[in-house]
Formats: sequence, structure tokens, C-alpha cells
Amino acid sequence: MTRVFDEDLTAGFATRAIHAGQRPEPLAGAIMTPIYQTSTYVQEGLGQNKGYEYARGKNPTREALERNVAALEGGRHGFAFSSGMGALDSIMKLFRTGDHVVCGENVYGGTFRLFDKLLQNFGLRFTYVDTRDPQRIEDALTPETRLVLVETPTNPLMRITDLRASAEIAHRANALLLVDNTFASPFFQRPFDFGADIVYHSTTKYLNGHSDMVGGIAVVNDDDLAARLQFILNSAGAVPGPFDAWLALRGTKTLHLRMPRHDENGRTIAAWLVERLGEDKVFYPGLPSHPQHELAKRQMSGFGGMISVELGTKERAAQVLGRCRLFSLAESLGGVESLISHPASMTHASVPLEHRMELGISDGLIRLSCGVEDVGDLLADLEHAFHVV
Repeated sequence: MTRVFDEDLTAGFATRAIHAGQRPEPLAGAIMTPIYQTSTYVQEGLGQNKGYEYARGKNPTREALERNVAALEGGRHGFAFSSGMGALDSIMKLFRTGDHVVCGENVYGGTFRLFDKLLQNFGLRFTYVDTRDPQRIEDALTPETRLVLVETPTNPLMRITDLRASAEIAHRANALLLVDNTFASPFFQRPFDFGADIVYHSTTKYLNGHSDMVGGIAVVNDDDLAARLQFILNSAGAVPGPFDAWLALRGTKTLHLRMPRHDENGRTIAAWLVERLGEDKVFYPGLPSHPQHELAKRQMSGFGGMISVELGTKERAAQVLGRCRLFSLAESLGGVESLISHPASMTHASVPLEHRMELGISDGLIRLSCGVEDVGDLLADLEHAFHVV
């Protein structure tokens, strides 16, 4: 019997994660999407092809990933890129000189670097605001505003943005709402349900989940936006190779299994850290002490494994980082293995010192990505590491 799955968005998340976007392999009926490792496609005749001409424009492996993640997000069109930053850079090509962007002030350091060091040189203008307060988004709007970009939860301070309020504000100004959903993943947060126009991810993180590829993806519902993004994808060419697309697609099949464990471990570790250090030192939206916990509960179904901790000084941070054994000192996040990092010198090193300090990204701040190991072992590792604090 031929195996077929229609991307029915009424199907359960796990069913979509495993089946959505895949087509029967015509040669042998392979149950897994093949890696179409090719740069070009033989055409049947002049102007006649099977929908594929050159692999920069389309690749069947990449298309399977794009359809799969679009289905998980509740969107209609997906576009895979070579990195999360490649996705964002390509999205920004939707805009032109003179356009204005309202951006969350606490976003990934690479986002700030792209805007501040590169794109403003081409005439795009940016205003950074604390998106915890929707009024600040509205106050920053100008007649030239074309985009509002929010990241929720934010990296690394775990701040929450009201997605519905942000969408309403953006749309009243005829601007788009772009949401970085990397930290939450579509398993815990569906920005389209709250009015987002574009949702994007670093697929490197939770979607892949195994720390063995780099990639990005953007999802939209609007057909016109989709056509423009497809043109940009093909023209600018920031596309992933088929093997990286295949690795990400393999990862999404277990997203529904991994995310509850990340969440369970995150909640347990956050509670342990609060008991050890106090509520004001631990940033995790799943804690009742988090100032936006109620908002997080309204728009998220879980809180994941990302936690930040304020240790006061760089020396204390270095001591803790140096004593960890199971939590590996490394950039990135969202893999099955637990990682620990120092945002000020790693993920947000490109943000000027003064700006980091204003935001609260101090030299004493550390960030944990809680993996899916046995939580008792993770707690034992942290007990050893925090013994010096």
C-alpha cells in the first residue's frame, strides 16, 4: 500500500511531526525521505521539467523539511535557509531603504549585530524597545514602520512578549509581526495563533535537537509573502544543503518526545536554583516568581529548558562554568545534551558593553540549556559546580 499523508492541520502534533511534508519515494518506496544530493536535475526537454531545475531554487529533501515545519507551526509555506541568521537576513530583504523596524531590545546578539553593523548601512532604520510593554512598541512606530520583530522568550533574559497585543499594534500600523520562536519551538508556542505574519527559527536548536547541523527556517501563511520569500531564497541563495535539511527533518520527528523532557528538567532545575540562590537570581518563565509567568502560561503550553542565572560577578560565573562536567561549556542550545554558556562573552559579545549592562546582561550572567539527561545527574553536576557560590 502506498504511504500518503495529507498535511491536515487537524491531525495531532506528533502525527504531523512524524509524517507531515513527506511524500512516497517513487523508486523503492523508502519510508524515509531520501537525501537528494544533487546540484541539478535532468530536464525532459526544452522548457519541460519535473518541477526542479537547479538545487538552489528547489530540492526535494529541503521541501520535505519546509512542509513539515510549516505544518508544525500551523502555517502554509516554509522556507529553509543555511542558518538562523541566513533566514533573518533573507526575511529582511523584503524591505527597502527608508523602512523602519521596531525590534525587541533583548534579542539574540547576532540579530543585533546584523541590524546594527550591516543592515543599517543599507538605509534600514531600527528602534530597540522593551517589548514586555506593548505600549513601548506602539510609541516607537513611525509612518515608515514596516516590521515589528519580537523574540519570546528572549535570549538570554527570558522576557515574554504579548504576541496578540504586538500583532494588533503592528497591523494597525500596516506593519508585519515577525516572531523568533526558537526558544519555545512550535511544540510549546504557536505565534500564528496570536496574529504573527512570519515565524522563524534557528533549526540548529530545538527543531534539529542533536547539535549536528546549522540551519534556519521561515514560515508564512500569506501567499504573496511566500512568493516574495521564494524569490529571495532563490536569488540570494542562502539555502541549506540536502544533508543538513535531512538532519533537521530527522530531528522534528522526535520534537514531541524531546520537548516535554526539556521542560520537565528545566522546571526541576529552575526550582533547585531558586532554592539555592533566591527568586531574583533565576530567570525562567515557568517559575511562579517570574514577573510574566501568567502571560507565559496564556500563550505557551510549556516553558522548555532554557534558564539564566545571575551570579553577580564574572569571577563567580567562571568558577561555576569551570566546575561543570555534564553541562558542557559551549554556545548554542536545544540539543539533547545540556550546555552552559556565558552570554556576555559568547552569544552577546557583539552587543556593546553599555547596552549589555542597560539590558541586564552582566558579566555574572550564565545561561543553561537543560538537555534530556537524567535530571538527578544534572542536579548532581550543578551541586558540584555551585558549591563555590
